[in-house]
Amino acid sequence: MSDTTASAPAQSANAPLPQLVLELKEMVVDYVKQETVVPLRYLGRYLAFGIVGAFLLGLGVVLLGVGGLRALQTETGTTFTGDWSWAPYGIVVVVMLLGGALTWKTRRGWRDRKEHT
Repeated sequence: MSDTTASAPAQSANAPLPQLVLELKEMVVDYVKQETVVPLRYLGRYLAFGIVGAFLLGLGVVLLGVGGLRALQTETGTTFTGDWSWAPYGIVVVVMLLGGALTWKTRRGWRDRKEHT
């Protein structure tokens, strides 16, 4: 019974130069794919999910704002009629800005804590 692992290096050492060059080229191409293409593919997937998630969260916030506006316009009776018809819009804008500022401040604090750990 012959040992195939012991004969493989001997065969490569005795191989003709063009064959060695082709093997080297193949090995380099495989290495480059392993170290660049595969991680870039994972990065692309990560970015795609991040962009889709950000879009869906943004859409949800917009729909929440429209729903809050609609609730203020219909459920408050005659409170926001006449000269006060602009108030629900102002309230929704202020609430959205406060929510955005709170989110921004929380994200910034979380990032600072993460960097110090």
